[in-house]
Amino acid sequence: MSRLSTRTNRPPVALALPALLAVAFLLMPLIGILVRTPWGDLGEHLGSPGVVEALKLSLLVSLWALGLSLLLGVPLAWLLARVEFKGKALVRSLVLLPMVLPPTVGGVALLLGFGRRGLLGPWLEDSFGITLPFHTSGAVVAATFVAMPFLVISLEGALGGLRQSYEETAASLGASPVRVFFTVTLPMVAPGLVAGAALTWARALGEFGATITFAGNLPGTTQTLPLQVYLLLQDQPEAATSVSLLLLAIAMAVLIALRGRWTGTPIDRGAVTPPPPAAEEAPASAVPGTDAGTATDTAVKTGTGTGTGAETATEHWPLHATVTGFNRLTLRAEPGTTIAVVGENGAGKTTLLRALLGLTPRAHAELRLGDADVTALPPHKRQVAWVPQDGALFPHLSALANTAYGLRARRVPRAGARREAQAWLDRLGVGHLAHRKPSQLSGGQAQRVALARALAARPRLLLLDEPLAALDQTTRAHVRHTLRTHLAGFGGVCLIVTHDPVEAVSLADRVLVLADGRALQDAPPAEVSRHPRSPWVARMLGRNAWPGIASADGLTLAAGGRLVVAEALPEGVQALAIIAPEAVSVHRDRPGGSPRNVWPGTVREITAVGSRLRVLIGSAEAPDLVAEITPDAAAELGLADGSEVWTSVKATEVTLVGL
Repeated sequence: MSRLSTRTNRPPVALALPALLAVAFLLMPLIGILVRTPWGDLGEHLGSPGVVEALKLSLLVSLWALGLSLLLGVPLAWLLARVEFKGKALVRSLVLLPMVLPPTVGGVALLLGFGRRGLLGPWLEDSFGITLPFHTSGAVVAATFVAMPFLVISLEGALGGLRQSYEETAASLGASPVRVFFTVTLPMVAPGLVAGAALTWARALGEFGATITFAGNLPGTTQTLPLQVYLLLQDQPEAATSVSLLLLAIAMAVLIALRGRWTGTPIDRGAVTPPPPAAEEAPASAVPGTDAGTATDTAVKTGTGTGTGAETATEHWPLHATVTGFNRLTLRAEPGTTIAVVGENGAGKTTLLRALLGLTPRAHAELRLGDADVTALPPHKRQVAWVPQDGALFPHLSALANTAYGLRARRVPRAGARREAQAWLDRLGVGHLAHRKPSQLSGGQAQRVALARALAARPRLLLLDEPLAALDQTTRAHVRHTLRTHLAGFGGVCLIVTHDPVEAVSLADRVLVLADGRALQDAPPAEVSRHPRSPWVARMLGRNAWPGIASADGLTLAAGGRLVVAEALPEGVQALAIIAPEAVSVHRDRPGGSPRNVWPGTVREITAVGSRLRVLIGSAEAPDLVAEITPDAAAELGLADGSEVWTSVKATEVTLVGL
């Protein structure tokens, strides 16, 4: 088997041969240096005064070039990766230009721009006494010009691979854009930054053409190591080979250090394997013999250390929002209200949350929280906390540092912030995990840490975007209970985007149904369950939903056919017929008796839901119908995929909802 696999994976000769020739072509010059190097005189050549002086100058110039590249290139890379503006393609082309431009042409361009007769040269000399050509500073400028693109391109790629949800979440916790950049963005793209910095330094160390053209070749002033090699080739070729070997060794060392260790990609939570699920429900107490929930409740109520408990207990922030753009609706809610936002994909659920955060141009929200109008405020000043679906825990920070992040952004002293963060972690049952990184947490633990972080930031509005979607059923039930417990004491309004009917019913005081960015229904969960105004919501709740037009005795179905109901609506009204799956009877023969609605059909699918079976039945005379029966009934009827059956629904079991 292995021999067959080897033969199958053997590359075709037509491709392998040119590839080997390419490797030989690249390798031959390096072998030439190694073979021709006078190893016996290597120490003497590298220790000569001229070489040592040139090496020191090269190190000085390359380090200054690296510093300038970091100072100018990091903001430029961020601009290219994060901001959309006219002329962006042109700016990126300018960044790439020094990489493809002949070095001597780059030197000529620098002379015409910064030389004594260039565009800025006379002004620099007259105003500041700065003369760049034939000066060490000129060598630095030349090296920066050719090397900085390596930093910008590498860092832009890393920033492009970083999910913006991390930065947006940090902003929702109260961090200013500058703080977000230095505490979240840069640490997470550190591999790309290090890789770009290393390549930039190596390129600056080996710069030759632009330096000799723009800065000249003055010993001790602009004569760097590559220029020294150029001079040695004329009189001492063996010494030139020795110095070339030194530069080759430095370049190879940089590449070897970068290979595999610095990939240029952002830090990923998946880098470390999470602990097994058994650790999910570890004891909540951080200290043996202490009830974490009781201790934390006491700390929060008394405001231990920071006074935040009193603020949380006494202040309330009703919500008033008018959203325009893709979403068009008005939201009003009293403090302590939890609203479940539901709707099919593309209905505008996440757009609504982002509009309230001030993060999307697709919709605009005139937002008032309590007595404060925050419409004109940037996201980090709105006091609107957001928990995205993936939690967006900062992977370079521990659970405790993550939770304290919002407090530190609001200038709470470090000790007080960490004390309050620990209290919130204890309260949500993950206090014993305070010093773990997100990669060491299970899904449920990470979600509770994300929730603790949002609540600890003292928000006036809490937005949760499918917070439990990534969890298994057991963990979801536990986190749902924890969430319900702590939302009960929240002084603001909470919006939860969900596709789970259990979450909508168990967590929310109201259910907001969106369709195409509009509010289709906004009512208590019980009302939405009894009279859903959306086929999608009805199906989400496990009910059959058939649209049609009301007639004298029932409903004329949109897909054809009629449905008889006990309580009809006025004729001509657009309506939705709601039929519970348990109200559908399944028979092998046409039923007799009282049912007014009877259709033949074929079993298309049978699935288990708890202790019952849901049977999907297709019919040429009616829309698809879902029935819910017991396994014993299914066995008695001999149901299987493809079975021919009859279905019936009593007129009294059909509810019509006007649209």
